[in-house]
Parts: sequence; structure tokens; C-alpha cells
Amino acid sequence: MEVKVTNEHNKKRLDVFLSGIADISRNQAKLLIEDGEVSVNGKIVKKPSYKVKEGDIVNFEIPEPVPLNVEPENIPVEIVYEDKDVVVVNKPAGMVVHPAPGHYTGTLVNALLYHCKDLQGINGTIRPGIVHRIDKDTAGLLVIAKNDNAQNCLIEQFKRRSVGRFYRAFVHGIVKKDKDRIVLPIGRDKYNRKKFSPNTTSPKEAITNYQVIKRFEKLNFTDIRCKLETGRTHQIRVHMSYLGHPLLGDETYSFKLTKVKDNTLKELIKEMNMHALCAYYLAFDHPSTGKRMEFEVDLPEKMKKILDYAEKEK
Repeated sequence: MEVKVTNEHNKKRLDVFLSGIADISRNQAKLLIEDGEVSVNGKIVKKPSYKVKEGDIVNFEIPEPVPLNVEPENIPVEIVYEDKDVVVVNKPAGMVVHPAPGHYTGTLVNALLYHCKDLQGINGTIRPGIVHRIDKDTAGLLVIAKNDNAQNCLIEQFKRRSVGRFYRAFVHGIVKKDKDRIVLPIGRDKYNRKKFSPNTTSPKEAITNYQVIKRFEKLNFTDIRCKLETGRTHQIRVHMSYLGHPLLGDETYSFKLTKVKDNTLKELIKEMNMHALCAYYLAFDHPSTGKRMEFEVDLPEKMKKILDYAEKEK
């Protein structure tokens, strides 16, 4: 790939510039540079600290992901539905969906390799059979393809936005509008690569529809339902934080436990050890039969505890 440095990036470190342009981590950019995979104005540059200048021509190639040797692991996983084409699971909060640096074991893929003996096209790839994801600390429903035909069909449905996805979330503060449609492009944050935000060099369309289920004035939080039109990383978390209503427990996106005045609620949020978000409803057309498949699960117990307490205190 060839990129010309603009005034916006003038005098930036090469690793910082590359991570922003290529949407990779700064560490990945550093390794590419040190491996001699990056040139500036036709010359290989191996110093991550090299400062690029406006008008410089930067060339680089990002190698294909290295296949992972994914091992089956006997990890409990709630299978909601399964046939020869798909498996629908209710992922617990705290579980990573697929292997990645720092999480090569204990993932949903490791668990599925053990529990589903007829999975195809899974072993040896970074995102085996996974056509969509939810965050590590989000609980809820996922559909996984078991063969190439099912995977291609589901991917196409996600592209057409015909997959139904609803989330429940508890957000800090009292949301004023009963419902709204948030249209706010987001991408990896310019200054914090672990976060996503509107402050990005690579914005992607992101649309969230929300509806208020109940307002708990006394405890200063709102129970909402969200319907996704797009599925960007951290989308609901970013959008609600942008509105000034971060998810309970989501300190990455501005939630402050110190702002919670009720001591019991404060303890329940601490015990939750997740952000208050659950992908509770999922619908898609079956890859083989075309039949509309619909699934719904209960809120995680820790979210239920908060809701039960709020109902008593209202």
C-alpha cells in the first residue's frame, strides 16, 4: 500500500502514523518497521521513531494473519440451538470470542471445537466460523457457521442488515427522549488505540436505535433497549457515552462509580464485573431452509440483581 503524508500527520512518528493509517496497533506497526516492511520515499526505514514529513511517500504491506493452532478445550458453554449448519450460543461476560494475542486459550472458539464435533473451516484461522462478535465483557447471543455455505450466507445477511439484534443496557443518568436514532460514525480513537470514538482517522458508519424501557429516577439510571443497524466495535458503548449516558460499569467509556450515590447499587455494580449490556435477541434466516430463526435469552444474573433492586427502590 502506498500513502502520501498530509499536513495532518506532519512530524508524527512513523509507528504512530502507520498504526493510524493502517488501523493496526502501534506494536504491530513497530514490528513491521523493524522487520524492514516499510519504506519512506523508496528507502527502507527501520526506526519506529522516524518522523514523517508532509509529502513523504510511505509504502508498506501488512502480511496475511498467521493461522493459529486452536486447541479444543472443555469449557462450559450454553448452546441455545444447533444443527448441521449453525450453532447459536449464549456467551457469558468475560469470555473472548476468538483467539487473539493475549487470548489464545479459554475462548469461545476453543470451547466450540470441543463441544461441536462437526465444525468445518474453524481450526487454523483467526476468526473460525465467527460471522459477528460481541465484546469480551458483554453477554449474549451469537450465531456461528459450521460450514462454508452457512458462513457465506450469514455474512451476506449481515451486509444486508437483515439480521435482527437487540440489546438491553443499563445506562447512567436519566435518558430524556423515549426513543432516538443515533447516527455517529466511529473508528479507532486517534490517541487511545484501545478505544473507539468519533475522534478517529478512519470513521465508519455506525447507527444505533434506542428505546427507553424504564427510568429509575431515585437511583439515577435508565434501562434501555438498543437495536443495531450496524455492528461496529464498542458501538453501543461509544454512542451512549457520547450522549452522556455511559453504561453502568463501563469505566473505559466514562462511567464513574464515584457518581453513584446509592451504596447498595454501587456494590451491585462492583460485583457485576462487566458493563451492563446483554445481546438478548437474535434473528436470522436459516442458511439452508430460509426459515426465520429467532432466539431470546434472559439477562445475566448480575444485571437481574440490579434490576430487582431498582424495582424495589423505585
